[in-house]
Amino acid sequence: MKNESDILVSLQDRLATPGIFRIARGLSHFGEHSLGWLGLGFIGALVDKNHRGRWFKLMAAAFVSHALSVVVKRIVRRKRPHDPRIQVGVGTPSELSFPSSHATSTTAALVTLAKITRNPLPLLGVPVMMLSRMVLGVHYPTDVLAGAIVGAVTAQVIDRKVAGCGQCGVRGA
Repeated sequence: MKNESDILVSLQDRLATPGIFRIARGLSHFGEHSLGWLGLGFIGALVDKNHRGRWFKLMAAAFVSHALSVVVKRIVRRKRPHDPRIQVGVGTPSELSFPSSHATSTTAALVTLAKITRNPLPLLGVPVMMLSRMVLGVHYPTDVLAGAIVGAVTAQVIDRKVAGCGQCGVRGA
C-alpha cells in the first residue's frame, strides 16, 4: 500500500511539467491567504449591486474558512511533505500542512459562487486547486481533502447563518 508521500511522488512524475507547475504556482499566488477569493467577492459586490449580499457571503466564507484552517493547522501541527523525492514548487508561509488553507478557502468560495450563479461549473475549480497543491509538493492528499470538507461546511454555515441577517446589513440572498 502506498503512503501519502508515494502518492505525491507518483502524481508529480505524471503531472509536474513546466506548464502545469506554472499554472499551479499561479493558483497558489491567487489563493494565498484567500486574497484572490476576497478580491473576487469585492469586485462582484461592486459590479452586481442587486446581489451584493451574496458576494459578501462569498467573502465571508473564504475569510472564515481560511481563518479556521489556520487555527486547525496550529492545533494539529502536521509538517508539510518532506520526502526528498518530492519536488517543492512554491514557497509557503508556514511549515504546517493540515488542512490545506488553499483547498479550504477555494472550496468555500466556489461553493458560494455556484450558489450565486446557480450553476455547478465553479465547483470544477475545487479539484483543480486540490491537485495543484499536491503537484507543488506542499500538501498531502488528506490535507487537501480535509480542507475541501472544511471549506464546504463553512460555506453552508455562512449561507444559512448570514441569510437575512438584519444586524449585519446583508439581506437574504
